[in-house]
Amino acid sequence: ALCPNVINQRHLRTLNYLFYKRFVEKTMTEENWTDHVQSTVGENRWLQGHLIQLLISYCDLNTAARWAQRCNLPKEMLPYGVAEELQKLQIQERVEEATKAGNYEESKKKDYYQLPIPRTNIHFLQTWEETLQCWEKVLRPGQVVGIDMEWRPSFGMVGKPRVSLLQIALKDEVFLLDLPRLLEQAETEDEKEKLPHFIQMLYSDAAITKLGYGMSGDLSSLAATWSALKDTDKQAQGVVDLLRVDKQVDALSPEQSYEDREFRQREKGLSLLVQHVLGKPLDKTEQLSNWEKRPLREEQILYAASDAYCLLEIYEKLRKDPASFGLSSDLTESLVGKPSLKPRAKKQLNKQEAPSPSGQQCKGSKKETSCPPAPISPKEFSVVCDNMLQGLGRYLRCLGVDVRMLENEDDHRKAAEIARQEGRVILTSGLPYQTLQSQVAEGRCFSVNCSEKAKEQALQVLKHFNVQVSLTDIFSRCQ
Repeated sequence: ALCPNVINQRHLRTLNYLFYKRFVEKTMTEENWTDHVQSTVGENRWLQGHLIQLLISYCDLNTAARWAQRCNLPKEMLPYGVAEELQKLQIQERVEEATKAGNYEESKKKDYYQLPIPRTNIHFLQTWEETLQCWEKVLRPGQVVGIDMEWRPSFGMVGKPRVSLLQIALKDEVFLLDLPRLLEQAETEDEKEKLPHFIQMLYSDAAITKLGYGMSGDLSSLAATWSALKDTDKQAQGVVDLLRVDKQVDALSPEQSYEDREFRQREKGLSLLVQHVLGKPLDKTEQLSNWEKRPLREEQILYAASDAYCLLEIYEKLRKDPASFGLSSDLTESLVGKPSLKPRAKKQLNKQEAPSPSGQQCKGSKKETSCPPAPISPKEFSVVCDNMLQGLGRYLRCLGVDVRMLENEDDHRKAAEIARQEGRVILTSGLPYQTLQSQVAEGRCFSVNCSEKAKEQALQVLKHFNVQVSLTDIFSRCQ
C-alpha cells in the first residue's frame, strides 16, 4: 500500500489541478467542480486545510469561510481572516433563521385562526387546588363552555386512547387539565373519583351549555380513561355538537370560487367549519403531537386552547345570525341534543371528521334510503374494502375515491378498526357484514353483491352514497 504522505500529495496535486481548471481555464462548471473537490478532500483535515489556503488565493475570505463551515473545521485550524468571516457568517445565518421564524409566525397569524384572549388567560392545571378554582367557575348555571380533549395518536394501535389533556374554554379564559398529573396526585379512592365526578356533573347539567365537535369520540375516550364515565354519553344534557351543523354550514355557498374549492380539499372537519364561520382555518400542525409527554411545548398549549375556544366563537356567530348559515332561528332546536353518533377520528394519521360521506346517516345498507343523501364528489368519499373486494377497491380508486384495501391475510375485523380510526365506510360482503356493521355507526357499513363484477359493484356503491363522478375525477388518484 502507498504511504499516507504519497496519497496526500497525489490528492493535493488533484486539488491544484481542479482550481486551475475552474479559475484559470474556466472550463468546469461550479457544480462539477464542487463535486470533485468534495470527493478529493473527503474527511482529510490536512487536505481541508490546503483547500482553505487555495480558496483564499483564488477566491475570497467569504468563500473560504463557507467551505470551512461545510467541512466543519475547528476555528484554531483557520487563518485569522477566515475565522472572523466564519463568525460573521454564523451570526448572519442566525439572524436569517430568526427572521424566517418571525415571518412564519406572522404568516400563521395572517392565515390561521388566532386566540382572541391573552396568553396569561390560558391556565395549565396540574394541582387539585388549581382544578377546584376551575370547577367553581365552570359549574355555574347559564355557563357556556367549549370542550375539547387531546390524547396520544394511536397510529393504528387497537383500543381506545386515554385522554391526556382536557380543555375547557370560557369566554375570558381557557383551562387545560393535565389528567395524568392529576391522577398521579390522587392518593385515596375518594380523590381518584373527584375528577370523573366533576366531568359527570358538567355533562349531565342541562343548565350549562357544552360545546364540542364530534363529542361521542371524546366521550368514548373518557370512558376508556375512567370506567365510571362509561354512561356519560347517555346522561349528557345541554350539549351542542357542532359536527351536526358542519354540513349545513358547508352547503351555505353552492357557488364557491376556484380558490374556495381548492381550500376545501386542504381543510376538513372542525378546521373547515372554523374557516366557513370565522373566516380562517385552525392551524392543525400540532394535532399529532405526543400529548402524554411533559412538559408540553408552547405551540401545543396554544393549539389545545384554540381548539376549545374556537367553539365558543362559532356558537356565538351562529347564535347571532343562524339564518345566514341555513339554521333554524331557534338555535337550541337546531343544535342542542345528544352527542353526534359519529366518533371523532381526531388523532389518527388520516382524519375525516364528517358524520358520513354524504353528511347524513344512512338508514340501511342493502336498501335505498327514503331520503337520499346529499351528492358528494369521489374525493370526499373514503372507504375501506374487505379483502374479498379488491377488484371493487381498484375500480373505485380509478374513479377518484379514497380507498384502503385489506391484505389477503388480514382479519375482517381490521376493516372496522380502520373505519373507526379514519372515518371510512366499510365495503364488505356475506357473513362478515353482520359482524362488521355492529362495530361501526349506523350506515357506515355497506354490503356488496359478491356475484357481480367490479363495475356493477362500484355503480351500486356510488348510487347508494350519491357519489357524483366527473371527468376530472377519473384516474385522479392514479397519477
